[in-house]
Amino acid sequence: MTPVIAKTREELASVRSGVTGTLALVPTMGALHEGHRSLIRKAHQVADVVAVSIFVNPLQFGPGEDLDRYPRTFAADIEACAAEGVDIVFAPTQDVMYPTPPVVTIDSGPMGRVVEGITRPGHFDGMLTVVMKLLNVVRPDVAIFGEKDAQQLAMIRRMVADLEVPVRIVGGPTVRELGGLALSSRNRYLSEAERRTALSLSQALQAGEDAAPGGPAAVVAAAKAVLDKAVGADPPLKLDYLVLVDPSTFTEVEAGHTGDAVLAVAGRVGTTHLIDNVPVHFAGTPKES
Repeated sequence: MTPVIAKTREELASVRSGVTGTLALVPTMGALHEGHRSLIRKAHQVADVVAVSIFVNPLQFGPGEDLDRYPRTFAADIEACAAEGVDIVFAPTQDVMYPTPPVVTIDSGPMGRVVEGITRPGHFDGMLTVVMKLLNVVRPDVAIFGEKDAQQLAMIRRMVADLEVPVRIVGGPTVRELGGLALSSRNRYLSEAERRTALSLSQALQAGEDAAPGGPAAVVAAAKAVLDKAVGADPPLKLDYLVLVDPSTFTEVEAGHTGDAVLAVAGRVGTTHLIDNVPVHFAGTPKES
């Protein structure tokens, strides 16, 4: 089934007016891979009608980032949507999404200025602004986002709660390549040698997760030991951060933390910025070393 493609607000409104039942939206920047397709399949599980948006949002790219070379594979994306039974594709141009330069935007607040927000200042302001616009234009009942972008997901949930946006936010599990590398549209930038170095991110997270019985300090230490080797590899990993944070605020947890946490890592291999994370649960008092 070929999805209906809407490229303007008017076309989308016409299609949206005929929707019966619940509508789920999967926002994407295109270059769809198996991770996106898994989100589409989850959308089918929770709604009657599935829409995918494809829009490379310039507001969330900083100076010197890869906006111009970000992969754009529209024909292949439509084929993927058709294969997954997507009903509607909203594919606006920049002029449609931003007919005039935006003056009022979403401020991501303190959550947008920590962890990934330090590495990419202003990124979360731009991301939340386009998500809010998409939610207002498409008017879904449910919106699906990947858990690989854990900080993004946490901030979208907070925005929807704080601003009382009438939509349910659902997370989809991270999908990985056979070696463990989290799927990303940017993985296609990696050479084979860079890909081998990039595997250290998921390997570090696994080491940290395995060390959870020892408490937060043990988790970070185990992950750091793996990453230290990658920093000295050829090609090297340029580590941006390795943090153990509260999943709802993304503030770093304390030594005696119990309950849920997220171990998040980001780094650059060559010119490619990669992020990954894994949930970690601390059942009780950390073991003494």
